[in-house]
Amino acid sequence: MAGNSQRRNRRTSNKKGATVGSGGQRRRGLEGKGPTPPASARKGHVKNRVANAKAKQAHRRQVARRGGKGLSEMVVGRNPVFEALRDGVPATTLYVQQFIDNDERVRDALKLAADRGGINLMEAPRAELDRMTNGLNHQGLVLQVPPYEYAHPEDLAAAAFDDGEDPLIVALDGVTDPRNLGAVVRSVSAFGGHGVVVPERRAAGMTAGAWKTAAGTAARTPVARATNLTRALEAYQKAGITVVGLAADGDTEVGELEALGGPVVIVVGSEGKGLSRLVGETCDYLVRIPMPGGAESLNAGVAAGVVLYEAARRRA
Repeated sequence: MAGNSQRRNRRTSNKKGATVGSGGQRRRGLEGKGPTPPASARKGHVKNRVANAKAKQAHRRQVARRGGKGLSEMVVGRNPVFEALRDGVPATTLYVQQFIDNDERVRDALKLAADRGGINLMEAPRAELDRMTNGLNHQGLVLQVPPYEYAHPEDLAAAAFDDGEDPLIVALDGVTDPRNLGAVVRSVSAFGGHGVVVPERRAAGMTAGAWKTAAGTAARTPVARATNLTRALEAYQKAGITVVGLAADGDTEVGELEALGGPVVIVVGSEGKGLSRLVGETCDYLVRIPMPGGAESLNAGVAAGVVLYEAARRRA
């Protein structure tokens, strides 16, 4: 009986609180560890994985935008390369296939590159050119065009004010054809404008095609890229610049708008859809171009040229 009593006492004692010498470890284990972190901060939780993925995407977008630069571009083929060099498209390197058939177009391209200076001439095997161009028909010539360095929208107005001039700027809304962008750049240069603004997404950029259409004027007419076009227009308005949008159903004809004689941003939409709703609502005026011939719309390059001419006429 005595042995049974001792065994029961030992079992009972094991169920009691902390033993002597434990240092209060069990008591500390019961202390609170602070509030439970949100699901997005708990490693392994699905919301944590989603948050990490979004952060990585945002970082990649930030790196891509850093410096206002786009990606380098490759112009491939003997005629396209020759025309790009002839039309002054910026270039860093001309790749020439080893043992290429040296016809007249190849010789002309090499001469243009040498005469311009600053263009590296690199000889490469056909397999390497195939890899660089993802298998396009390069015909032995590949021209590398450097990323375009975009200005900031505020830089265009600041440069005009610094020169004691009223800003004359064209903003493009939803224009996706680089040739239209190049045509607008050419018109802005011809009528004394101070630059062009394009949205960062879903819009044409300064590619080799835009450079060619601009016919050399892109070298002296800056193009700015706006993260948000509506906010860029609002910033112009705060700086005292009138924002004028082109719309087929505009309240005023372009020749009747006196505001074109002062600081102004002319907003041109796409040929099919016109101005987006938010951009249209942001404009101070919506003007139309009278077209007695009955055409439904003009492309961005032509429409911008018409309004720029009227603005230049009023400023003369």
